[in-house]
Amino acid sequence: MHHHIIKPINNRLMETTLVLLKPSCVQRQLIGEVVNRFERRGLRISGMKMMQLSDEILREHYAHLADKPFFPSLQASMQASPVVALALSGVEAVKVVRQMAGVTNGREAAPGTIRGDYSMSNQQNIVHASDSVENAEIELRRFFRPEEIFDYTSNAQCYIYGEGECK
Repeated sequence: MHHHIIKPINNRLMETTLVLLKPSCVQRQLIGEVVNRFERRGLRISGMKMMQLSDEILREHYAHLADKPFFPSLQASMQASPVVALALSGVEAVKVVRQMAGVTNGREAAPGTIRGDYSMSNQQNIVHASDSVENAEIELRRFFRPEEIFDYTSNAQCYIYGEGECK
């Protein structure tokens, strides 16, 4: 059952997306602050773990950037400390999390977004968030084993979604 990352809830799509709390978040002791924002919004934590990223996983995750001159700097910044990988679930979770994160460059991100409130940098920008449902599925498989992502019903769900939106 936990292999299905997207499931319909009364014709709405319950999605699960990947968020990485980057070393800039971990080192600045903002883990609880950022996780709290996702929880307060109504997203469910379906998986969470701390891990040190290997060269291999970073080359795979940033394959589109691996040939760029700034890749070694990116790699070093992503290995400066462990990261926290989160699997977050909710209706349209991919879009909601991206909106909450704000644009990549923290200096340009809107106040009220995670990057807009905590980042002054393009690279040290607190979080990574999957940019599409398809990439969320790929990235979740990259950072989590299937048994590390949990499917459970929160009793708060019917207070998070309106009538007909929750099961």
